[in-house]
Amino acid sequence: MAHTPFSGTVPDDRLYCPRYDMWVRQDGDAVLIGITAFGVFLAGEVIAFTAKPRGAEVARGRGLGTIESRKTVLAVHSPIGFTLLDMNEALEERPAPINADPHAEWLVRGRPLDWATDATQLIDAAAYRAHILSVEPEAKLA
Repeated sequence: MAHTPFSGTVPDDRLYCPRYDMWVRQDGDAVLIGITAFGVFLAGEVIAFTAKPRGAEVARGRGLGTIESRKTVLAVHSPIGFTLLDMNEALEERPAPINADPHAEWLVRGRPLDWATDATQLIDAAAYRAHILSVEPEAKLA
């Protein structure tokens, strides 16, 4: 079976974690965290998402929840440390929209524990595009 290269977008309005293929966007004094289109491409079609409970404190690199794809069940590693304020309950009930447009669908909303430090571990859209191309040289990025 021929490999189909990744084709997708990398919005400029957020920061990215290339290690976990996650995005982070500031939302007032909180942040929204989601999976990138490239992350969905690597995982396969998402069929379920479950977040940790509200109030959970999640350290950078630790699990903020799980995603089940047709291929496997994956721990979703957090790109920053945060206290979970809200989970996207609509996605937990019906995860299909994350496959169509992952950058429009946040997984969790949280209050950062140390944004000044954690933000330095994230990269901008241009650097994330370069990361995707280093992993998937034939990727088509819009």
